[in-house]
Amino acid sequence: MSRTVRVPAARVVRWFENFGARHGEASCSVEAGRLVAVAVDGAVARAALPLGRGYDGAPDPTSFAEAVAAPVTWGLLLVRKGGFAVAVVRGTEVVSSKVGRRHVQGKTKAGGQSQQRFARRRDNQARQAYEAAAEHAVRILTGTGADAGAGTAPRLTALVCGGDRSAVDAVLADARLARLRDLRVDPWLPVPDPRAAELAQAVQDGSSASVEIDEPGAGSDRAPVKDDRTG
Repeated sequence: MSRTVRVPAARVVRWFENFGARHGEASCSVEAGRLVAVAVDGAVARAALPLGRGYDGAPDPTSFAEAVAAPVTWGLLLVRKGGFAVAVVRGTEVVSSKVGRRHVQGKTKAGGQSQQRFARRRDNQARQAYEAAAEHAVRILTGTGADAGAGTAPRLTALVCGGDRSAVDAVLADARLARLRDLRVDPWLPVPDPRAAELAQAVQDGSSASVEIDEPGAGSDRAPVKDDRTG
């Protein structure tokens, strides 16, 4: 079946070597902004640069790997109820970041008016958490805000998001983040809880190439995206 994997820049060349070892010698070309490798057994690998960029370089894995590793400056926004992580990244290096938490109560089994009061309180807590996340996003991703220094606005080329979609949308609804909405690119990162470790993994995922693989006799079913080490 078809599957898609994420491959960090440092592993791109080895990944294509392993692809050739498994499927036979592959010929490479550049098509529609992707590096395409077609092996002798009919297997096809279509590799796309991260952060929504198109590839127009030489049709070989080494040149493609160099393009993946280009020091592009991009933003990262991960949000769930009660937690967020926001960062400016250059290539794979975090330039500035903030990870934070705000208390949001869990669900209750109470009924009637108690349940309604609880729901209102929980909604207010979630709103306050999103507002706090938005303040940090404004400061870090736009270089503005009450405690931002002058002339610090980063020149972001893309924004990768993850966590809970409604939570991310709530944060980006802030008018001060309006210009970032058009910078959103794949992949969407389904992180469980934005903490320091999840932020580090998200940086790797967001900066990795995305390779779609079709193998001989494969159907159209898609396997989950994963970080692939072998090809």
